[in-house]
Amino acid sequence: MINFQLQLFNKMKYAEISALTNEEIVAKIQEGKATLTKLKFAHAVSSVENPSRINKARKEIARLNTELSKRKAEAASESNS
Repeated sequence: MINFQLQLFNKMKYAEISALTNEEIVAKIQEGKATLTKLKFAHAVSSVENPSRINKARKEIARLNTELSKRKAEAASESNS
């Protein structure tokens, strides 16, 4: 069994995500994508200890992307006003 440390994916709360800067969110998304790739590869090669971590990783990346998109939309609407 392959075991990866997933400190990023302990389900960050909305307040924690909101407190991050855009650069930190982008960095966490990149880190999450790398971890997700490793998990998928490990799962394909052999069984992963907890396969639900793959779904948790995907959802956390989606949460971060949602916050980043929301911020970009707010910035665009402010600049158009």
